[in-house]
Amino acid sequence: MQTEKLPFNLILGKMIVTKEGKRLGFVKDVTFETKSGELISLVLKDATIYTRNLNLEKLNSGEALIPYSAIIAIGDFVIVSEEDLI
Repeated sequence: MQTEKLPFNLILGKMIVTKEGKRLGFVKDVTFETKSGELISLVLKDATIYTRNLNLEKLNSGEALIPYSAIIAIGDFVIVSEEDLI
């Protein structure tokens, strides 16, 4: 299966939802490994109240991180697996 590469600016601002349809917030930024370019996580902005129930890693600034391993698909929305967030 070939994966399509998306430019960084096309991911910014996309809404992040679980596969069950629960809204988590929007993509503010990404974190990645500088040597390999491997995507590590998405930085969440405008996090919904629902995200408080999830045990998400946070930056020093308090912004929640969505791990790359939880991403199922990126299209009109970023769809994540809630099971992989807990």
